[in-house]
Amino acid sequence: MPITHLLLASNSPRRRQLLTELGLPYEIRLKEVDEEFPPHLRRAEVAEFLAARKAAAYREELAANEVILTADTIVCLDEDVLNKPADAAEAIQMLTRLQGRTHDVFTGVCLLTSDGRQVVFSDQTRVTFRPLSLAEIEFYVKKYQPLDKAGAYGAQDWIGMVGVTRLEGSYFNVMGLPVHRVWEELEQLLGEDFVGLVGRK
Repeated sequence: MPITHLLLASNSPRRRQLLTELGLPYEIRLKEVDEEFPPHLRRAEVAEFLAARKAAAYREELAANEVILTADTIVCLDEDVLNKPADAAEAIQMLTRLQGRTHDVFTGVCLLTSDGRQVVFSDQTRVTFRPLSLAEIEFYVKKYQPLDKAGAYGAQDWIGMVGVTRLEGSYFNVMGLPVHRVWEELEQLLGEDFVGLVGRK
């Protein structure tokens, strides 16, 4: 049976926006998945592990005509993984560490079909912040409430506009989905089915 339906297992409005703008029809399918990871994993390994774990939770319920996309974005300052902050205080702490420095953003992606075809990959972007004052950081956290974002910031937000001075790699990867890689990997994974998937209304 041809693959005709793309499922997005993400509650992120940014990933939904990017897939929509990419022109890929999709449906949302959500469930809670544990986001703990083994402590020996480093950087891109963490993002790929979490993306694959999320996809595995849907393996038994995929229909023959479905492919699911899961993703996880992490921010790494040196070897430290900065996930979503628990509260405003932790968000301020994270941004205080990031200001004036260069860090890495990794998004891991997993594509999985019901017949067991699976692709796991990640993309890396280096992001540099200018030095930010505590007042700027506190203003951003209070106004934008970035508690749902890895590293406590969104590059598309105010803090990205005033604070990011250099970006090496995909901007969309920092938003949460390396859409250029998603397109390429879907095309390779699905072959002839990809044309039908893209053309579905």
